[in-house]
Amino acid sequence: MTEDRNNNNKALPQGGEELEIDLMEYVRKLWSSRKFLLKAAGIGAVIGLVIAFSLPKQYTVEVTLSPESGKSGGGGLSGMASMLGLGNMSMGSDADALNISLFPDIVASTPFILELFDVHVQTLDGKIDTTLVAYLGEQKGPWWSTVMALPGMAIGGVMSLFTSDDEVGEAKLDPFHLTNEQAGNVASLRGAITADVDKKSGMTNVSVTLQDPMVAATVTDTVVAKLQQYITTYRVSKAQQDCDYLEQLYKERQQDYYDAQQSYARYMDANKGVILQSALTERERLQNEMSLAYQVYSQVATQLQVARAKVQEAKPVFAVVEPASVPLQPSGTGKKMILIGFVFLALVGSSAWVLFGRDLVASLKEGLNATAEEKK
Repeated sequence: MTEDRNNNNKALPQGGEELEIDLMEYVRKLWSSRKFLLKAAGIGAVIGLVIAFSLPKQYTVEVTLSPESGKSGGGGLSGMASMLGLGNMSMGSDADALNISLFPDIVASTPFILELFDVHVQTLDGKIDTTLVAYLGEQKGPWWSTVMALPGMAIGGVMSLFTSDDEVGEAKLDPFHLTNEQAGNVASLRGAITADVDKKSGMTNVSVTLQDPMVAATVTDTVVAKLQQYITTYRVSKAQQDCDYLEQLYKERQQDYYDAQQSYARYMDANKGVILQSALTERERLQNEMSLAYQVYSQVATQLQVARAKVQEAKPVFAVVEPASVPLQPSGTGKKMILIGFVFLALVGSSAWVLFGRDLVASLKEGLNATAEEKK
C-alpha cells in the first residue's frame, strides 16, 4: 500500500508538468502566430466599425403604469344597497376576465396596432410631419437591408408593369385581409412596441423604440392612452349595459306610476260625494294600483342609483408612475461595444484556428491522401 501511494505521488508532478507543457505549447503557438491574430483583430475591427456606423440610432421611451381594478370586492356597493333597502348585493365581486397579464397580448394584437396607423407624429427637427404608418416608411435601415430588398423591389417593379392604374391605388385598411405592405407595418410596430408586466407587483412597463425621440415619446403616450381606454371600455361595458337597461325600465315604471296617479285623480274628481259601494270599490282598486306602481317605480329608481355607482366603481384607475419623456441619448448597443465585440470574436475565432483548426485540417488531408494512395 505504501509503495502504491508513493507511485501515485510521483505521478502527480508528472501530470502537472504535462499540463504546464501543454499550456506553454498553446502560448508558443499563439505567439508564433501573433501577426495572424493581429490581422484577424484588424479585420474584426473594420467589420465592427462598418456595422456600428451602418446601424441607425434607436430611441426608447418607457412608461410605468400601476393599474388598479377600481373594484373593491363590491363592499362599497353592498353597503349602499343595504342603506337603500335592497339587501345584500355582491355587485362587482365577480372575477375580472381581463387581468393585467393580458396587457402584452392586447398591445401586440393586430386591431390595437391598426388603430395606431393614423396617429399624427412629428420628428424632433420638424422635417417629417405625417401619420405613424407613413413615418415607418421614412425610417432608415442598414445598407444590407437595402441590398436584400433589391430582388423584391425588382420583382415588384416588373409586376407593376402588368398592373392597371386602378389596382395600383392605395389599398383600403381591412383588418380581416391585410396587404403585404400593411402586414409588414403591423410587424414593424409589433416589434417596436412592447409591454411587460410584473405579476407580483402588477407594474406594467410600456416601451416604444423608434429612430426619432419625439416620435417615440408621442407614440408611447398614444399607446398608454389607448390601452387605458381599451381596458376601461371592456370593464365597464357589462355594468353600462345593466345601467342602460335600468334607465329604460326606470322611465317605463315612472310613466306607469304617473298614469295610475292620473287615473286615480280623475276618478276622485268625477265621483266626489258618491257613497255607492261599487264606487268605493273602484276607488280602492285605483288606489292600490297607484301604490303598487309607486313601489315598483321606487325600487327601480333605487336599483338605477346602484347601477350608476357600479359603472363608476368598475372604471379602472391607472397611476402613471413614470411618464413619457423625450429621450436625450440613443438606446441599444453602443458603437464601442459593437467594435469590442467583433474584435473579441475575431481573436477567439483566429485563436481556435491556430490551436486546433490547422492541426485538424492537416490530419484530415493526410487521412484523405493516405486513403487515395491505398486505392491506387
